[in-house]
Amino acid sequence: MRAIQAIFATMLSIGGSYAAYPYVTLYQLDQAMRGSDAAALGRLVDWVSVREGIKEDICDYVLDEPAAPRPSTELPPFGASFVRGITANAVEQNITAESIAFMASGGESSPGSALSRHADVHVSWAFFDGPTAFSVNLTAAGTAEPIRVHLELMGTRWQVRRVWLPPNMLEQANSGT
Repeated sequence: MRAIQAIFATMLSIGGSYAAYPYVTLYQLDQAMRGSDAAALGRLVDWVSVREGIKEDICDYVLDEPAAPRPSTELPPFGASFVRGITANAVEQNITAESIAFMASGGESSPGSALSRHADVHVSWAFFDGPTAFSVNLTAAGTAEPIRVHLELMGTRWQVRRVWLPPNMLEQANSGT
């Protein structure tokens, strides 16, 4: 009987630790942002994946907008390629652990920066999507829609792998490119 209680207590402890781990990661992200800790942000976020997702979202937002009637001589594939190139360059330069930490510290960011205007961010919802997937909705001052963040269990640690910005932030990003 004592062995069964010990096994049950161990399993309960492991399960509780597993369930709490992504919330601990969110706390670490918050502390890294508040402390402008680029090294911690570098460990907690898969920047390559996040940048690719943001590039895709900006391009989709720009290219999926209803276009004004265009002359038959215009080359839409070139225009789309051009937008992707500009977007890729801007995102690669601006979405890094160092730049986000600098902006979070109150440093000068680009005019109209989404981060500088929406620094007051709070978790509105966070829960598991699966055994190795965790989703978070963040509400930011001045946005009607939440910022969605997706974390994945990579090896033995949770890491931010994707961020979906609301349309008004994408519009601001688009106007800056």
